[in-house]
Amino acid sequence: MAVLAPPVAAIRVAVRRALAGLTGDGPVLVACSGGADSLALADAVAFVAPRLGRRAGLVTVDHGLQEGSAERAAAVAAWAVARGLAPVEAVRVDVAGRPGGPEAAAREARYEALVAAARRHGAAALLTGHTRDDQAETVLLALARGAGPRGLAGMPARRDLGGVPLLRPLLDVSREQTRAACAALDLTPWVDPHNSDPAYARARVRAEALPALVRALGPGVLDGLARTARLVAADNAALDELAGAALAAARHPDGGLAVPELAALAPAVRGRVLHAWARELGAPPSALSHRHVAALDALVTDWRGQGAAYLPGGLRVRRRADRLLPPPEARGGPPT
Repeated sequence: MAVLAPPVAAIRVAVRRALAGLTGDGPVLVACSGGADSLALADAVAFVAPRLGRRAGLVTVDHGLQEGSAERAAAVAAWAVARGLAPVEAVRVDVAGRPGGPEAAAREARYEALVAAARRHGAAALLTGHTRDDQAETVLLALARGAGPRGLAGMPARRDLGGVPLLRPLLDVSREQTRAACAALDLTPWVDPHNSDPAYARARVRAEALPALVRALGPGVLDGLARTARLVAADNAALDELAGAALAAARHPDGGLAVPELAALAPAVRGRVLHAWARELGAPPSALSHRHVAALDALVTDWRGQGAAYLPGGLRVRRRADRLLPPPEARGGPPT
């Protein structure tokens, strides 16, 4: 009997753990670009899912940003069919005209397409091939932005994406392992030139910043950054639970939030309460920043009769006496 290569075994074990607690009888869909990470993941899912009594399929997204992208997507889809995955889709998306830079626009279009595919097929979950190295890069970029605990928590192993569970089974698997697994399985991954294009911040972190850290601090720095994300994520979960209860307690019977209740909270909890309330009012999460929450906090802790705090989406929050008042147009209802 052939000996299973350790990287292949490690990836299959990670996939089995991710799928073991999954509910629903729909298929699981792998998001696969054809790169080493997602290709190794797709092969592992094709092996593991049927042994757990579950169907497995694949979706590859063609962003139309590079020459030959349609042919590459078709090749990934053909490989998936030959590997026994079903359903299999190659989806073309339009990135042009979306807000943000090209990287953000492509990501938004890709996830929209993946969620739509998951809904079409009644998928129990979507799986992506993000690795430990991707997690380390995410944490480092968050540090550079001063993103705070939410950014330092990196990518969760599981999250809800438009009502579809999004699983990242490989967050404890290295990029080196996925490449080794592809080699052991005679798979030929596609190398995305964008991953080495210095125009992209993540590419610069991958090519320059992380290797410099590894040289200075040793190879354990990647595990350390990924472990930091796990630890901060656990802290975030606890704080979010506290903030949820605090938000409920701070609601004023006449609408808005009661300032005395807010003022009594620890700053870390109060900030989360105000952030959650701003989102509830309709502030777009992607545009809601620390300065917006700080402006709300100033209405609570440093109010000297100043004017309203302005939130993304044209929302205006005022303070009247001991109450924060939502704008009339917000979902929180009109102030009284």
